[in-house]
Amino acid sequence: MVTTLAMFGPYDAELMCHAHSKGARVVLKGDVHLSYIVDKSNRTTWITDQVNLAKRQFMDGINIDIEQAVDEGSPEYYALTNLVKETTAAFHKEIPGSQVSDVAWSPKCIDKRCYDYVTIAESCDLLFVMSYDEQSQITGDCIGMANAPLLQTLEAYQEYIDLKIDAKKLVMGVPWYGYDYPCVNLSQKGACYIEKVPFRGAPCSDAAGRQKPYEWIMKQLNSSMSGRLWDDEQKAPYFYYKDQNGQIHQVWYDDPQSICPKADHAKAKGLRGIGMWNGNILDYSHDPVAVQQTAMMWNALLGC
Repeated sequence: MVTTLAMFGPYDAELMCHAHSKGARVVLKGDVHLSYIVDKSNRTTWITDQVNLAKRQFMDGINIDIEQAVDEGSPEYYALTNLVKETTAAFHKEIPGSQVSDVAWSPKCIDKRCYDYVTIAESCDLLFVMSYDEQSQITGDCIGMANAPLLQTLEAYQEYIDLKIDAKKLVMGVPWYGYDYPCVNLSQKGACYIEKVPFRGAPCSDAAGRQKPYEWIMKQLNSSMSGRLWDDEQKAPYFYYKDQNGQIHQVWYDDPQSICPKADHAKAKGLRGIGMWNGNILDYSHDPVAVQQTAMMWNALLGC
């Protein structure tokens, strides 16, 4: 059952009403430059604006989606912590039953996002853990890899739990998209060496590829040069194709086989739930193959 829908695109009143008719919450996306809200008055103004916007649009909370680099102990570090705490208090007061959520795929300063995860978790209703874009900082060989390798993903949840963050506050986020990497060089063992695009101190990153929705991936797979392949170490599917210029690409993605064990882990660990980024990138046409593929992706969220 879908319990919460975070509206990241333009406001859609029809979607909001449909979600409410099914008993689901609809929440805002919240983002602000942390340097701006170091000042408490600016922070209060921003929070008030978000509460008023949510009330005008009959929405049920906010998903604070801040992904900026923050140094531990910096003014921005404390500003973000206070932002979550004060936003939660304001929303709960003005919109009874409202929900506030935040967070990164690992609490270990990933992408230099050194946040006070423990206090943030205590302050808000839930943490939506974005278990994707896990190759944003590649320090080893600069090669294409899985968007969300199974073991790496599951270890990150244990890291949150080891911080004494209640598992019931954690929602597992899984990707319904993948990465298309143009191969600068392809090794005999199939490793796709990619362009070196640094990111926040790492010499290489997934920014060398392009994010592609599951709908595109399924269609591209049909014309691939390899067919669907499976990496048993990362527990993820991938394939190769050749573009119009003759360049070989490697595509990594998640599908029901890679998502199912993650969903099972979420249940086994007693997490609050599971969600995806994002719900509108499947093929919702009436094509029989697409109907089956889309149903399988939704069902994968229930586990194997």
